[in-house]
Amino acid sequence: MSTVTEHMRAEALFVSDLQPSDQPTGAQVARAIHTSLSVRGGAAGCAAVMAAEYGEHPEAAARRMRWALALATAGTTEPHALAA
Repeated sequence: MSTVTEHMRAEALFVSDLQPSDQPTGAQVARAIHTSLSVRGGAAGCAAVMAAEYGEHPEAAARRMRWALALATAGTTEPHALAA
């Protein structure tokens, strides 16, 4: 079993379809992270997409990453919620 760190969860959330304006619940955040990791081929795929966004839109990417990190470190993505 691999360990998914807070930063990996934040990167997966960063590349998800969720928006800060959605005011997502913990379950929605967990599903978005799980989906991003699955669709993008894991943490490395999420990181690659995130890096491309930073290259194309650095100001917007920085704001989005602050949002994603805040949710990923707020305890809204407990491992048991990823199965939801």
